[in-house]
Amino acid sequence: MRIQIVDAFTSRPFTGNPAGVCLLPVGPWPDDVWLGQLAAELNHPETAFALPLPAGSEADWEIRWFTPLVEANLCGHATLATVHTLRREGLLTGGPVRFLSRSSGLLTAWAEGSDGEDGVDGVDGVDGEITLDFPAAPGAQVPVPAGLADALGVRPEATFRTGALGDLLTVLPDEAAVRALRPDLEAIAALSLREGVRGVIVTAAAEAAGSGYDFVSRFFAPAQGIPEDPVTGSAHTALAPYWAARLGRGDALTGLQASGRPGQVKVALHGDRVLLTGRAVTVLEATLRV
Repeated sequence: MRIQIVDAFTSRPFTGNPAGVCLLPVGPWPDDVWLGQLAAELNHPETAFALPLPAGSEADWEIRWFTPLVEANLCGHATLATVHTLRREGLLTGGPVRFLSRSSGLLTAWAEGSDGEDGVDGVDGVDGEITLDFPAAPGAQVPVPAGLADALGVRPEATFRTGALGDLLTVLPDEAAVRALRPDLEAIAALSLREGVRGVIVTAAAEAAGSGYDFVSRFFAPAQGIPEDPVTGSAHTALAPYWAARLGRGDALTGLQASGRPGQVKVALHGDRVLLTGRAVTVLEATLRV
C-alpha cells in the first residue's frame, strides 16, 4: 500500500496542513487499532483512510480520519488531500466524488484539472482547486467558559458552541490578538475535556482592507492530539456562517489561518452547507511495509 503526504489548503510545499492519505484496497476495513497505530506513526494532524465502495453504492468511497490519538468525526484538510491524491492517481471520473463518512454523512467534492504540466506556479504535484461540500455548523452563543481567558491570555469578546462539530468558536478583539496568542495548551486541553468540545477556534476580522482575506483564525485541539492545527477545513464550517452573518455576505469569503504553516480557505455559505475551496501539493510518496 502506498502512503501519500499532502500539504492541504496551500500551493506551496511545507505550508498549509499536512495530511497522510492511504487509499485502501477493495475489501473490509482494517482493524481500528492498526488504523490508529499508523496514524500515530505518521504523526500528522490527521491521516485519511479511503475505502472504495462497490458500484451502485450511495458513495464512491468511505472515508475515515484519525489524529495521532483518536478517530475524528470530520476533517476538511485530509479530505481535500484525499481528493488531490485520487486526481493524481487517475481515480476521478470527471464528475463529483462522493465520500461516505460515519459521523458527518455524505460529503461531496469537485476537483479542477491540472493547471499545467508542472502544476501551479511551476511546483510539481500541485493541481487545480478542489471544493468540498460540508455541513454548516452555525454557532449558538454561550457565556465565556470559566478559565478560557486565562488559558488564552486574552479576554474573548464572545464564544459560541458549534453543535455537532463540537468546537468552541471564540471571537477575539482583532487580528493582532489572534496572531499573538501563546495559549496554555494544558489548560486548553483540560477546558476542552470539561466542556466536552473537540477544540477551540479563535477568530477576528482581517485588520486591513485589501489583504486578500476577510478574517483570520487559529485552532487548538490538544486533547485530540493536535496542539495547534495549521489549517482546519472543518473549523471553517463554523467560521463561514459566523462571518457571513457578521459581514453581511456569504457567497465569497476567504479565511486565513494564521498558524506557523499558514493557509487560506475560500468559503461560500449555501443554506445548511458550506463550500470549502483550496489547493494541495504532494510532498512525499512512500510504500507501507507492514
